Amino acid sequence: MPCLESMMEPVSASPGTSPAAGTETEESSSSLRRETVTAPPILQGMGWFFSPLWSPRSKTRRKKFGDFMKSDQVEAWLDDHSDFTRAYFLRRASAVSGPQTEMSPHLARFPRSSSDHSDLITKAHPRRTSSPLSSHMNISSLMDRLKPLAPNLSAPEWMDRSASPDVLSCHSTCSPRSSRHSFSPCRPLSPICICSHDSPHFSQPPCPSAAKSAACGQGECCPWMMELLRGGLSWMGSVKDLCQGAVLHAGELLAAEGSSLCLVRKDCSGRNTLEEVIAPTAMGCSSEDNLCSHAHLELVKGIMGCVLATGSPMNLRDVSEDPRFDLDDDQSSKIRTVLSVPIKNHRGEVVGVVIMINKRNVYDGSVSVFTSMDEKILSNHMDVLGMVLDNVQLYESSRQEAKRSQALIEMAQVLSKEHHSFEVLLSKMAAPIMPFTHAQYCTIFIPCEQSSVAEAKVSFSRVIHLECEELGSACQIYRRERDIRDIDPSYALRTLVAMETLNMSQSPEESMKSLICCPVRNERSEDVIAVCQLMNKRSRDSDEMEAFNRYDERLLEDLAVYCGLALQYAQAVQITEERRASIEVTQEVLAYHITAAEQEIQALQETTIPSAESLLILDFHFSGFGLPEDLTTQAAIRMFLDLNLVQDFNIDYKSLCQWVLTVRRGYRNNVPYHNWNHALSTAQSMFAMLKATDQLQTIFSRLEILALMIATLNHDLDHRGVSNSYIERSHQPLAQLYGHSSLENHHYNLCIFILNNTGSQILSGLSIDDHRTALHLIKRAILATDLTVYMERRKEFFSLSRKSKVSWRSEKQRDILRSMLMTASDLSAITKPWPEQKRIANLVAMEFFAQGDKEREEFKIKPIDIMNRENSTRLPYMQVEYIDDICYPLYKAVSRLFDTCSPLLYGCKKNRENWLHLAKDTKEENSENSSCVTLETHKNNEEETQKEE
Repeated sequence: MPCLESMMEPVSASPGTSPAAGTETEESSSSLRRETVTAPPILQGMGWFFSPLWSPRSKTRRKKFGDFMKSDQVEAWLDDHSDFTRAYFLRRASAVSGPQTEMSPHLARFPRSSSDHSDLITKAHPRRTSSPLSSHMNISSLMDRLKPLAPNLSAPEWMDRSASPDVLSCHSTCSPRSSRHSFSPCRPLSPICICSHDSPHFSQPPCPSAAKSAACGQGECCPWMMELLRGGLSWMGSVKDLCQGAVLHAGELLAAEGSSLCLVRKDCSGRNTLEEVIAPTAMGCSSEDNLCSHAHLELVKGIMGCVLATGSPMNLRDVSEDPRFDLDDDQSSKIRTVLSVPIKNHRGEVVGVVIMINKRNVYDGSVSVFTSMDEKILSNHMDVLGMVLDNVQLYESSRQEAKRSQALIEMAQVLSKEHHSFEVLLSKMAAPIMPFTHAQYCTIFIPCEQSSVAEAKVSFSRVIHLECEELGSACQIYRRERDIRDIDPSYALRTLVAMETLNMSQSPEESMKSLICCPVRNERSEDVIAVCQLMNKRSRDSDEMEAFNRYDERLLEDLAVYCGLALQYAQAVQITEERRASIEVTQEVLAYHITAAEQEIQALQETTIPSAESLLILDFHFSGFGLPEDLTTQAAIRMFLDLNLVQDFNIDYKSLCQWVLTVRRGYRNNVPYHNWNHALSTAQSMFAMLKATDQLQTIFSRLEILALMIATLNHDLDHRGVSNSYIERSHQPLAQLYGHSSLENHHYNLCIFILNNTGSQILSGLSIDDHRTALHLIKRAILATDLTVYMERRKEFFSLSRKSKVSWRSEKQRDILRSMLMTASDLSAITKPWPEQKRIANLVAMEFFAQGDKEREEFKIKPIDIMNRENSTRLPYMQVEYIDDICYPLYKAVSRLFDTCSPLLYGCKKNRENWLHLAKDTKEENSENSSCVTLETHKNNEEETQKEE
């Protein structure tokens, strides 16, 4: 064998090389010499790799040879390796006259595994032009020569184990998810080299200098390995061709009569099984010859199964004498000696098994036994084959992942777009995977809604059928209109019932091996809502049908996930469209019933509107109770007329009449307090403040005044007689729709609905910008009537009221002023004359107590005091507290800023006194203490008011 020393040449030319050749060598490598000062020796050939002494299974890996070893250690090593010693001296005796080489002081280490495959055979520049590897033996060339095989390979089923995410995530530098080498599905992985100087696993034993000899019978370099490195992978069309070349070469070296090779794959249960790649065949014969009877095949499978189970070689000198195998006379006469070794990858995992049968004696042709050297030679060849297969597998895995990523991106893009047809959506989703899987047909079965899987009464209502037609390098996808009766649904029905992926490649039915089905599940209910089926996987090299592999299963399962999303999306869109149509119908019905009759509109339009003085709407003590219904609408019209809003904004008078009547119909008559009368009273209070205070009309723009008047009339539209807290606690749709200030948002939206209703569009004369601004002002004003908003903002308003002079040019300050005036108008019932105030207080208490009764019944809780009917006798005290906490501070601040609004403050104080006197007449316990407290507060308020006056 050629020792390592013979492959590590000095810089000078070989003794047998001519000066001219040496000159050429120096010239060809001169550029390389300029880059390095000293060049370490380079491995000249690959013959060392197939030497029996270089074996991953050799026990000598535990020691380093040559590091301070003495003569007794050398003798001990030679005694332990008698085969090497005998071969060495025979070669030395036959090569006495041959050129000798010096032993290199540098011994490379060749580990079994590739812990760092970024460092390949050597980093030195090549020096010998006569070397078979020459200057091409570098890292990039090795990677480039191993990669070309992958694009032309058909990924067999045995790749599934390593291509699966479970195996790809193992802690290895060759793993796509390794921490040292990031994995990109769009970039092929680097091939693995089993030679790494950094691996500490074992050291190469010393190789005495020897002449060039036949490590594998073909000279210094193995032709099979050199063919792989020189580009032989590029013309090998499949993994089978690669394996066949390795088996034929190894069979020739071992003079075997027959051989076979199987690769490992995992079945559905995760168990390792052998898949035959090269059937037991006589060497040099294309057919199975007489070696492959059924009995012989079973014997070969049994031996290879033992090797797979143990992971160790098996050398049988006489098969008939092995008790593990029961042979008849015919078997023992045909198969006598067997050598079988496992094919392992760089991680030591068994990826295949090879077997050699009947070693023939080269002299007389008789059957002889396989020697230990034969076992080592075969093992070394299979190590290289395992490394190459592992690289092919990883490269193919990366290509498959790149295709899968591309298909997923295309399906996601299709899903993100809007499609009006469900069939078109699914067709576009299925189209990307058909070219990748080479499937001719793709069918999506949609089951009937009434189908019950539990009762085994399943059927399909419709199918979506796609056909793929190859046009040169491109593929054209067609969607065919097919009836459910024209397509065999039996396999889809099996998938629907089993709810698992069905791959017919594992079925004994030869005619349907090229079919795969996958269920489409609803992510929420886990129900099967469809079945995807691929048929007729075409071979890339011929028109024959192939079985779908694990990559095809993954793509189909990905399609199933996206189809499930598409189905849910289509269902959601359908439900949304139905609900939108339902809302439109509801709005149409609401618009019809809420809009006043034409006769009523015409009557109001033709009626002469009384003056503001006759209607008493300029008075802060105006009361809408007892006012005829016709006069209430006329009073609202009069407010818009006297503020010149009709003239300034070109409001159609008929539209104004219809709008007022529609707003009145928008309030519920069965609500005691928050009804149309309250809305009119709120609008009248705002109107009275605007008319009484010229400063307010100067501060606000005309558009702001219009927005305030619209907001006051609409601020409690469709009020239900309950508070926001009750709506939120009872989880009513209003709470789910708005979240906070539910009632106020509902009032605003209904206000917009009426403003957009045909015939009630009083804002149609505004420009686009003014219309947008008006709606914003209306919304802010209506939301300000929520007492929670008032409590949050009143501190800032009270601070403004204490200033000697306030500039209202700031939009923020005007927004606060509008909000406070809306609250002042909304609470103005507390400023009305005592009979009116007492009546309104009882109506409010009626609403509150009704809500408290609902809370007690529905939520089983005790209502708060103001809503607890048991506290009805404490109404006067609660009114005094209400005035002191909410009303009095607000009217005091408004009167301080605008003294013309002081009647509101005086009315509030007067009603507080009346409630306080009423509280003294009650017979409730502790009334005296409560009176003392409230009287003291009242005295302080009076003293403060007198000081201000």
